[in-house]
Amino acid sequence: MKKTMRIFSLLLIATTVMIACKKDTDPADKDFFVGTYRGSISYQKDDNTITSSEGKVTVSKVGETYNFFFGNNIPDIKGVKFEKSSDNNYVSVGSGVTGISINASTLKVLVSNNGATWTADCTR
Repeated sequence: MKKTMRIFSLLLIATTVMIACKKDTDPADKDFFVGTYRGSISYQKDDNTITSSEGKVTVSKVGETYNFFFGNNIPDIKGVKFEKSSDNNYVSVGSGVTGISINASTLKVLVSNNGATWTADCTR
């Protein structure tokens, strides 16, 4: 009986470890994109142009949408949804916010909305 219990316990532990180590977790579900990306950023609307080769974009997640907080007095982009385009790479979807590509290490932005254009080529 002790031997049977020991074997059953080992099988239960092995099953738990295998389930815990399963690698099908979507990176977007784990908030891997949240954080600060640094690199070249710009904004242009009418005669107002802001550029920085040492800019930053901070990404946060609220519910199922992402917010992009730019440095250098560049207006923020909020309420962005994403869909998977390839392994661990996501692109923005929705009216007025298409043109954002993100993964755990890079952020690329080319968004035109209401006469304004945001760009970013950043890494972390």
